[in-house]
Amino acid sequence: MKELIRTTDPVLISFLKHRLREEGIEPFELDTHMSIVEGSLGILPRRIMVADEEHERARKILDEARGSETR
Repeated sequence: MKELIRTTDPVLISFLKHRLREEGIEPFELDTHMSIVEGSLGILPRRIMVADEEHERARKILDEARGSETR
């Protein structure tokens, strides 16, 4: 597995996981529980991981998601 993104933005995480699943890529989210333990202040980033062979495709989806974020 490879790390796709590490962020504290819950909206981006949710949107990215949705888009990845639409494209047949199953994301794996790490550090969710640490984020909850710290009191939901949003200071601890969560990581989205994908399978090694899907990382390149997932990176393109992430780039598209970030592009729509700035519009």
